[in-house]
Amino acid sequence: MPSKKPVMKPIADKAEVSVDFPDKLYFGEFGRLSRFEAHAEPDRMTIKLLRLGDERREVMLHLHHFLFAGILDDIAASLESGATVDAAHAGAVRDAAARLMRALPAAPRGTGKS
Repeated sequence: MPSKKPVMKPIADKAEVSVDFPDKLYFGEFGRLSRFEAHAEPDRMTIKLLRLGDERREVMLHLHHFLFAGILDDIAASLESGATVDAAHAGAVRDAAARLMRALPAAPRGTGKS
């Protein structure tokens, strides 16, 4: 099945991005007037944040699959260790994680992974 072209969606909450170089710090906020897209590619996951207007900003983040998996695993570990997410946000994250699980292909038999 061919993949659909990513669609920019409104950001319902907020994202903050910082890039710290030895001689400079770049910081940007992406709020409710900003947009995002996220999609899977054969070799990576891509996230794009876009803020329009006078202070236009755009961030593209390409995470290869093992890094993306490691990030998800570290988030899970922090929650298992006592970090908390309020009920409203936890429900949205849980629903999105469940959809991700359903969308991923099953691991091949004999790999020990489900």
